[in-house]
Amino acid sequence: MAMATSTQLSSSSLFHSQITKNPLLLSATTIRGYGFSIRRPISPSLSRRASISALAASSAVGVNEPVTSGKPTRTLPFRVGHGFDLHRLEPGYPLIIGGIDIPHDRGCEAHSDGDVLLHCVVDAILGALGLPDIGQIFPDSDPKWKGAASSVFIKEAVRLMDEAGYEIGNLDATLILQRPKISPHKETIRSNLSKLLGADPSVVNLKAKTHEKVDSLGENRSIAAHTVILLMKK
Repeated sequence: MAMATSTQLSSSSLFHSQITKNPLLLSATTIRGYGFSIRRPISPSLSRRASISALAASSAVGVNEPVTSGKPTRTLPFRVGHGFDLHRLEPGYPLIIGGIDIPHDRGCEAHSDGDVLLHCVVDAILGALGLPDIGQIFPDSDPKWKGAASSVFIKEAVRLMDEAGYEIGNLDATLILQRPKISPHKETIRSNLSKLLGADPSVVNLKAKTHEKVDSLGENRSIAAHTVILLMKK
């Protein structure tokens, strides 16, 4: 085996004495050469700065912020919510959409009035606020909601929205049903929905689509609705 030169031994001894006198935090980077391997030292001040930076980053993203169940944990300038609802259509029930009685030979079988549009709008507002869904706040196991007008649910959702300090930026809703045709009633429904929400009609949009005769929706056995809502901080 080749022997180390005197220059190599001298360099090795000098490095060893420096490490002995000043033990520093060592990085994972290894420097190889002259017949030996060393780890590059990092100054304690750099180590302290790295720890402080990591702590600041942790605080910046709210890692240590308490989370309150059922309420928004942060004050945001905007909040987005999505709502969905579906009901069976059965003979002998009224068809209520957006608080308007629509002439049809079938209506929504439900514990309340079965207003699929208002139900999904309520869920969209509650979702944007980070609150439980409509079924938890107004359970169908509670007899006081039997046959209740869904406008009651809308008013409560709007109250919670106001209480949290938000207002409606805009709302986009889509009804899905095969029959009846919604176009003759669309503006009446949209106007009433705007009134219930206390929103300008220009920020409330309503669309209606068939389900191309596919599954229960297309066979006129059910009706569904989707809603997306944007809430803005007042």
